[in-house]
Amino acid sequence: MQSSDEPPSNQDNAQPEVPLWQPSSTHIAQSNLLRFMKYVGQPAASYDELWQWSVTQPSDFWQSVWHFCELKNQQLWTSVLNDGHKMPGARWFSGAKLNFSENLLKHSKSESYALVAHDEQGNRRTLTYKELYLEVAQLASAFRQQGVEAGDRVVGFMPNVPETVVAMLAAASIGAIWSSCSPDFGIQGVMDRFGQIAPKVLIVTDGYFYGGKTLDSLAKVSDICERLPSLEHLVVVPYVQPKSAKNLQKSVGDLAAQTENIAVSFWQDFMDVNAHKVEFAALPFDHPLYIMYSSGTTGVPKCMVHSSGGTLLQHAKELVLHTDLTAEDTLFYYTTCGWMMWNWLVSGLMTGATLVLFDGSPFAPDAEVLWRMAEQEKVTVFGTSAKYISALEKAGVKPAEKFNLENLKAILSTGSPLAHESFDYVYREIKTDVCLSSISGGTDIISCFALGNPMLPVVRGELQCRGLGMDVAIYSPEGHSLATGKGELVCQTPFPSMPTAFWNDDSGEKFHNAYFASFQNIWAHGDYGELIPHDNTGAHGMVIHGRSDAVLNPGGVRIGTAEIYRQVEQIEEVVESIAVGQDWKDDVRVVLFVVLKPSIKLSQELIQRICNQIRSNTTPRHVPAKVIQVSDIPRTISGKIVELAVRNVIHGRPVTNTDALKNPEALEFYRDLGDLKR
Repeated sequence: MQSSDEPPSNQDNAQPEVPLWQPSSTHIAQSNLLRFMKYVGQPAASYDELWQWSVTQPSDFWQSVWHFCELKNQQLWTSVLNDGHKMPGARWFSGAKLNFSENLLKHSKSESYALVAHDEQGNRRTLTYKELYLEVAQLASAFRQQGVEAGDRVVGFMPNVPETVVAMLAAASIGAIWSSCSPDFGIQGVMDRFGQIAPKVLIVTDGYFYGGKTLDSLAKVSDICERLPSLEHLVVVPYVQPKSAKNLQKSVGDLAAQTENIAVSFWQDFMDVNAHKVEFAALPFDHPLYIMYSSGTTGVPKCMVHSSGGTLLQHAKELVLHTDLTAEDTLFYYTTCGWMMWNWLVSGLMTGATLVLFDGSPFAPDAEVLWRMAEQEKVTVFGTSAKYISALEKAGVKPAEKFNLENLKAILSTGSPLAHESFDYVYREIKTDVCLSSISGGTDIISCFALGNPMLPVVRGELQCRGLGMDVAIYSPEGHSLATGKGELVCQTPFPSMPTAFWNDDSGEKFHNAYFASFQNIWAHGDYGELIPHDNTGAHGMVIHGRSDAVLNPGGVRIGTAEIYRQVEQIEEVVESIAVGQDWKDDVRVVLFVVLKPSIKLSQELIQRICNQIRSNTTPRHVPAKVIQVSDIPRTISGKIVELAVRNVIHGRPVTNTDALKNPEALEFYRDLGDLKR
């Protein structure tokens, strides 16, 4: 055990970093956020003053966002916030009637592109806002004719293609609830989700593209249909094969024969081609819009119900104010429709911007595919994961040298903490004049707690600010708010995009235990982070150090795994890593697993370099007791590494739901390791 009087971390002694990027006075003057500050008449001297107003006067703030973003309601609310001291229990915009789809389709007369869809095969499709509206009208009419009503579940087992967007908008126009899984989910993973919510309609493609391969989806569909007794309609979208292909016709014919009680149709045959107008149902603010799912790595996924109004209002704030999105922008986010960033991306339609969709691997046919697309489509906001940016750097990709990215104004990153070195890489190899916004939130809130800001500088390793209207603080384990230092990320007051409930949780016990068991009447998000005050801007940046449940605890000192990953992945030979705590001799020791570049073997010299890198830039407690080479790291379908699953395996405990993993076979690399027995 290390001495308790060990020196503090180098990071703790560091001087404030010089910003990597500063918005110009013109950029600030033209930003939506500054226009909003003028609109609400807030003479704020700093962003934090505006933030303070937004969390202390939530009724004024949220209805100001509604009006500023020109959201549409069919009936005005009678009050903005009731029981605003309760979490859960606060009620937003009582008496309001609105429709989510109506807000996303309010630019329906526009001939500009709403959707531009690319895939790794090089195919490109487009839909204007006018064309999108017509497709939604035709599908919504077909849904109504087939008996789909408000509250019914319509689900998609779909890649990120235009038909997925159309299906969601058509369902939401009626008040049906949309839920989706990407086609790389296994059958059990799909059933763990859709099997809980009893859908009436299932929409699938015949296949999808990934890693240079064309993969079949229909082989799984008959099994899925058999296990969904509530299902009445199956709609097949010809995507990888034309509808006229004989093998596709046979596959769909076989499906129809195998699923006698389910009507099976091709997409175009199902549509009501005579429909030209969408009937937008007038629905309460808290009417269910989406059912989203937890990762499911510790059991059957929790089914989170998100409201139409809460999702709409929160996304409007994030897209318009924090991302500075307008109708002149082209927004891209690399995501599948099994990740909440798909829902966030689609909400960009409310601004009149063009959305770019991509189906496939971000490294097929090569590592530059997304940047060629960004140049071609003149992307202004490029969203991705921290892992992708790290992988680009490891692959030696230098987009600035090959592509014209003059239109690019913002890069967004989420999914895991963005390493300091990844900030450097973006400004060195992608673009110097760009707002790099590391953002953090989750499926739980279908939005973010910390976001980008077009008026603030970008500081290496930090998220720029707490989101407006989100009363974010850092708590000690005893429940005290910390002005400095690391702790639990919490939200102290209600916000509109909080889930209204968990599906099939009538007592609310699961919902309460998920977020409110740690601190009474306080949302505990499960992230381990800290606030960073900046006197020169009057704002607080934020650093996320990892998930709270993955925090390491050697000698009783809490360590965020991201602090270790940041150092390890600077080692050239290391592709990626995962750190867990192993119970050992009445304490916990840190064990680091590393994936190395092909043909490289872990040597004592490399272990020493890894440990020296960690020790020199953090503290002795961060240094792993064991460094072990593995061939792969298990991750969820959405790409997040799963420390808890690895921790269970090394302790001989079961991993209860391997169907939630993209590569469950990787767990075998961690089982019964001799190195962990000594």
